[in-house]
Amino acid sequence: MLGVQLAAQLKAAGLTWKPQLGDRFAIPDRDLDDEVFVLSNMTIQVHDRPEGRIIGFNGTTEWALDDVEVEETIWLPREDQLRELLGATFRELRQENNTFSVRVELLGDNHVFTAPSAESGYAAALLHLLAAADAGAR
Repeated sequence: MLGVQLAAQLKAAGLTWKPQLGDRFAIPDRDLDDEVFVLSNMTIQVHDRPEGRIIGFNGTTEWALDDVEVEETIWLPREDQLRELLGATFRELRQENNTFSVRVELLGDNHVFTAPSAESGYAAALLHLLAAADAGAR
């Protein structure tokens, strides 16, 4: 899974998040830094009550976080989402020993990003593409 620090770098580089079911995210700076949240329709739990078992559809968790603005969150994209964001520039993912290499092609030049996980490699490549897009927009 992509770490919060690298995901924050992607956000700072201009990656925007269009939340969808199943997406993972973090909420920094609220004493929740180590928690990973997943967007879902609802949380469903079985509760034992004196009158019997019930299925509870809980809208909030035990610490009563009612809501949070998307801008306050950090999206933790999955490997497939990162690869999709690379689009037509993506050429190859290789694993050698405990290292992953992601190769992208941008304007005829090949760039290889090596990292300890596929997600980190994809993120490094995406950071490069976002920086190139930003430089091209100036």
